[in-house]
Amino acid sequence: MKRPLDGIRILSVEQYAAGPYGTQLLADLGAEVIKIECRELGGDVSRGLGPYFLGEGDSDFFQTFSKGKKSVDLDLKDAGDREVFLGLVKTADAVANNLRGDQPGKLGIDYPALKAVNPAIVCAHLSAYGRGNSRAGWPGYDYLMQAEAGFMMVTGEPEGPPVRAGLSIIDFHTGSHLAVALLAGIVGAQRTGVGCDMDVSLFDTAVHQLSYPATWYLNRGHETRRLPRGSHPSIAPSQLVKTGDGWGLLMCQTPKFWDIFCELTGAGHLAADPRFASIAERHRHLDALTPLLDELLSQRTSAEWTALFAGRVPFAPVLDVKSALDNPYLEEISMIETVAHEARPEGVRTVASPFRVNGERPQAARAPKLGEQDDEILGGSHE
Repeated sequence: MKRPLDGIRILSVEQYAAGPYGTQLLADLGAEVIKIECRELGGDVSRGLGPYFLGEGDSDFFQTFSKGKKSVDLDLKDAGDREVFLGLVKTADAVANNLRGDQPGKLGIDYPALKAVNPAIVCAHLSAYGRGNSRAGWPGYDYLMQAEAGFMMVTGEPEGPPVRAGLSIIDFHTGSHLAVALLAGIVGAQRTGVGCDMDVSLFDTAVHQLSYPATWYLNRGHETRRLPRGSHPSIAPSQLVKTGDGWGLLMCQTPKFWDIFCELTGAGHLAADPRFASIAERHRHLDALTPLLDELLSQRTSAEWTALFAGRVPFAPVLDVKSALDNPYLEEISMIETVAHEARPEGVRTVASPFRVNGERPQAARAPKLGEQDDEILGGSHE
């Protein structure tokens, strides 16, 4: 497959999830992503992150974020290895990292330190709180951002404790921002011949994702709060509903969908009720509407409702992780891939790339062993 980023070389001082997630997206699209790892320090910490392992220095977690990448063993604090690294910088389009904000300057992997070697190099930095501020040296993780940026106070039931999202959504979104920033920097450098520093942070991303509730508060003083069933702050019904065998998520985001919903479910009594005559009225009378929806939708299973609505009404069954991954729709769209791995004869199954190139999903190779490409990339320059 011809991929759009074929020929782009990215050096990445990365570990754990957020940074590797971003560069994984670029590797999917054809970039040569070279992990700079120090063997004495164990390399990317996620190599040793359990509970499931694929031999020494490898794990299911590591394979999730570093498929299709390469690895070289370099210690950036060693003078000789530093020279080897600078030789790679001459050949690269970008240097990425997801270290604490005070580390890139100390390690000499920012644009002021590298521009003399390669004026067009793009240095992309992902950190917890950014660089050049009072928190630059602070470690930080996804869950902390969900807490401080207000996410946990708008998630869950009104009378319950604050709730975080079940997955590391800030890590993954910040990794996506890293990929966008890095590509923007490369486009600019290709046009002008001059690279730059590009910064993204977990905290900035989390605050940015407050989105329209932020605009409402900053301009109107409106504080978005938790509503029962995870309801939308201004649209109804857009919430969890009970079905015959569990839960569903119903989203009548426009009047058209409400009308079709009432038609398909035979709910003429709801369509005729003046309390539910408009989105605003339905939202105002949400306490009365919710039990009526439960009574109606409990007459069939989530799967039966999904089949009946079939895209005419926005509805999804609420599935656990097992059911979500066993969903036959994933096979239809080729969303699970099997990557060959010597530690598992049957291969390692992971979620596939979210991208399609000319209608096809890119296929990845397994993540590299630490220093696996030393000879290929460094040759005799690293003894």
